Amino acid sequence: MRYTLLDGWRDEVLLVARILLVILFVVFGYFKLTGFQGTIAEMAAVGLPIPTVAAAVTVILEFFVGIAILFGFFTRPLALLLAAYTLATAFIGHHYWTMTGPAHIANMINFYKNVSIVGGFVLLALTGPGKYSLDRK
Repeated sequence: MRYTLLDGWRDEVLLVARILLVILFVVFGYFKLTGFQGTIAEMAAVGLPIPTVAAAVTVILEFFVGIAILFGFFTRPLALLLAAYTLATAFIGHHYWTMTGPAHIANMINFYKNVSIVGGFVLLALTGPGKYSLDRK
């Protein structure tokens, strides 16, 4: 038996899901863009080489790619790009296995939140953005 509860709302649900999936990236990407010097310092603090370049890449991926996915522009490849970025940030920024106490728990939660977001981006790459997008044909 086929499950059809949301079939009549497929495109609307995909639009809402796209918005919910990228809102975190757009908001925090904007903060990183407007506080770029602090973003550079943050990249240096986690030990990334060439912190200025790392900060620029982060802003581009979070803010600008997030906006592109929000509007459904090159959705499938950009969703895969953000999936890879999100998985990388999980390992770079939330390495809970090296921590103890409250930091261990907080970073474990954030690590697995990132992994869950990766799943959302993979699903978006698979389903596409729906008709409410610039990608629509």
